[in-house]
Amino acid sequence: MRCRLPCLAALTGLLVTLPTTASAQTTPSAQVQIAQAVEAAPAMDRADATVFGFSADGSMVTLREGSNGLICLADDPNREGWSVACYHESLDPFMARGRELRAEGVTDSGQLAQRRWAEADAGTLAMPEKPATLYAMTGDGYDEAAGAVMNPFLRWVIYTPWATPEETGLPMAPTGPGAPWLLSPGTAGAHIMITPPPPGSGN
Repeated sequence: MRCRLPCLAALTGLLVTLPTTASAQTTPSAQVQIAQAVEAAPAMDRADATVFGFSADGSMVTLREGSNGLICLADDPNREGWSVACYHESLDPFMARGRELRAEGVTDSGQLAQRRWAEADAGTLAMPEKPATLYAMTGDGYDEAAGAVMNPFLRWVIYTPWATPEETGLPMAPTGPGAPWLLSPGTAGAHIMITPPPPGSGN
């Protein structure tokens, strides 16, 4: 596997454009961060996933090198709420560029998207050549004693750069609870959204 954080020069991307600082006083141990981060991944892939998280001084580091092509991001203790994500390694340049831009002060989600899309269109930012999945999980926090996420909610994002409704047959809005739809069609960031109904919704 190629060199990664902290040697990574080029994170969200959608939902994972993380800042590179965190509070050392609230940063969990590497073991706990890893346990949290991989909750977003399919159970069969958790043990061999690479995990990025935070060191005691707040810098973002590689907590564990993996071998299965999946990268997981630990919850950022310096951001409100709790969320983790895992994505295929082919998305790493796109996600890492989002982190880099955010560290440079670009915080508007629209600007983050437009900057990266333009770089991908210009051929200076690598994008997946095949569909690539991101797993995003939110919750009320992580219960270390139980080793479980409290009220977890998982959704799926499948990146298909430059895809269009005409090419995929997908609508640009969900047609029902949990139905897939295409967001940002025709751009480098085009992706299929699959969001299940919220718990207790009755759907």
